[in-house]
Amino acid sequence: MQLSVIILNYNVRYFLEQCVLSVENALEGIEGEIIVVDNNSPDDSCAMMQERFPHVKLIAQKENAGFPKGNNVGVAEAKGEYVCILNPDTVVAEDTFCKLIAFAATKNDLGVAGGKMIDGTGSFLPESKRGTPTPWVAITKIMGLYKVFPKSTLFNKYYAQHLDENEIGETDILTGAFMFMKREFYLDIGGFDEDYFMYGEDVDISYTALKTGDKNIYYPETTIIHYKGESTVRDKTYMKRFNDAMQEFYRKHFKKSAIFDLFMKLGVLFFVVAKKNKKTVHIEPEEYILFSKNEVLRDRLEKIVNKKVVRYNEYQFSFLPVTERNIEVIFDNELLTFGNIITLIQKHNQAGYTFKIKPKGCNFIVGSNNSDSRGGVLTW
Repeated sequence: MQLSVIILNYNVRYFLEQCVLSVENALEGIEGEIIVVDNNSPDDSCAMMQERFPHVKLIAQKENAGFPKGNNVGVAEAKGEYVCILNPDTVVAEDTFCKLIAFAATKNDLGVAGGKMIDGTGSFLPESKRGTPTPWVAITKIMGLYKVFPKSTLFNKYYAQHLDENEIGETDILTGAFMFMKREFYLDIGGFDEDYFMYGEDVDISYTALKTGDKNIYYPETTIIHYKGESTVRDKTYMKRFNDAMQEFYRKHFKKSAIFDLFMKLGVLFFVVAKKNKKTVHIEPEEYILFSKNEVLRDRLEKIVNKKVVRYNEYQFSFLPVTERNIEVIFDNELLTFGNIITLIQKHNQAGYTFKIKPKGCNFIVGSNNSDSRGGVLTW
């Protein structure tokens, strides 16, 4: 078997369904398998999987033992030459895995590979590629110096800004939302360290891979959507877990740093205060555009949103102009492939447009209007 895709789920039933659909499409022509590990979700994720995807291997955990253990459980059941660790709040293109498998076959010293990630608006997610977060590099991130001096090698290492977002190249750290590697390599380096619960484990496994002498590669020839924030609410608990994870990473790989401890405490304090004072502004769309051949779907959406929905039964690449209006674009996966949709969202990443997807065979639309908050699901 060529590839095992491991999806660790917790409480994101609708995003999981869309993710599995996109993975199934991307595995066509590949000898592969999907393994979904559910960390005791309180929603109906497991029931959905059993009903919609009875052929997919589902491992229902009796507790939420964290990200590392859940993925290790999944990989232990995997049979593929390669494994892909994938978040449930992602959408992959139809050519994602065939491209990665072909690329990996040309690399004898590959550790971990990762692709280009965008959020639900089409904006590039800089954590697609990162540098090792030494105390100094972490401080430049906390203080925002990487934004002020993006070209300086002294300050721009956190997000590996020596690499353009569309440039293939070596990077230190890849994100746990999307990691591709040989299964044997994963097992040889011990998989994810279960001393972590959530956050930091992707940094740890990436850095551990580097210590073996292998190379971690950022491969932007394929792009996926990562609806950041779906599996995680960014609150005070999030910051505490993130801080604890970084402390564990430094304990394991570096000397303790009193200066870093101070900056982390200040960073957490600043985050909590900023979060408390920040108000989320929800802007209602003024117009809706639906790309679909389904007139019944248009009528249904029009009744739900209580606004006019304009339907087009094919996509014209020059159709969406620069706009000052708030327009919600809904892509019907019956008309457009996930790869088409990802391309179009990137193409029209501009003020005024938000995007949702109606996955094939589903009675809901999903999407996210920014990467700082949880996305939206509209069901009927």
